[in-house]
This record gives sequence, C-alpha cells and structure tokens, in this order.
Amino acid sequence: MDQDLNAIRRALRKPLEAEVARGELTAPQISVMRVVVRWRGVSLKDLSREVSLAHSTVSGIVDRLEKRGLVERRADPEDGRTSRIHPTAVVAEFVREQIPRLSRGPLERALENATRAERAAIAGALVRLRELLEANQE
Repeated sequence: MDQDLNAIRRALRKPLEAEVARGELTAPQISVMRVVVRWRGVSLKDLSREVSLAHSTVSGIVDRLEKRGLVERRADPEDGRTSRIHPTAVVAEFVREQIPRLSRGPLERALENATRAERAAIAGALVRLRELLEANQE
C-alpha cells in the first residue's frame, strides 16, 4: 500500500516538477521560493532559518532570484533598515493559477478513464482511509 501511495504522489507531482525544471531552478532556490511564496514578506533572517542555510548563502540565492524577476525586496514598513522578500506578480500568479491546474491534471485525466462505479469506489475508499488516519491521530 505504501508503494502504491508513493507512486500516486509521484504521478501527481510529475507535471509540476517538469514545469519547475523548465525554470532551471536549483534545489536551494526552490526551497527559498517555497518559503517566500508561503510567507509573502519574509525577512532574510527568517528565510535563512526556514531553509536551514547560512544568511550569506540565502542572500546570494535571493540576489539571483531577484535578477531573474522571481522575487523582490521591499523595505520593511515597520523597520526601514531591513527588507522583506516577496514573490513577484508572475510567481504569485503561477502559485495561485498554474500549480493547482498542474497538480489536478493527472488526477482528472485518470478519473476520466474510470467508470462511474470505479470513481465511486475510489472516492469511498479515500474517504474511509482519511477517516481511519484521522481517528489514529486523536
């Protein structure tokens, strides 16, 4: 079952990973981008802590991402001496529009090939699996 769940996760991630690969981002850059998108206005200090990299390393990564138009530094409204890192409009749109589409695509295409009875069985099994998992967390 674990192998099946891992294979499903890989299949669902494949289109998104292909799109990210086209952007030619390194693994550390992707880690930084994830935090920047999630926090929207993160300080360099917090960003460094979140990605577990040295401040100077993260600063260099942010410089490269900024040159590519993926992030921007803005003065902190509460403390003008520091800056906050924000995703650019292009990145925010990609996260808001493209990631959900890319993530849903494989699932939607697979379910289109299933019969109505198969879709119902899959949905029922997933609901039950979720209930069992949630019951174990209490």
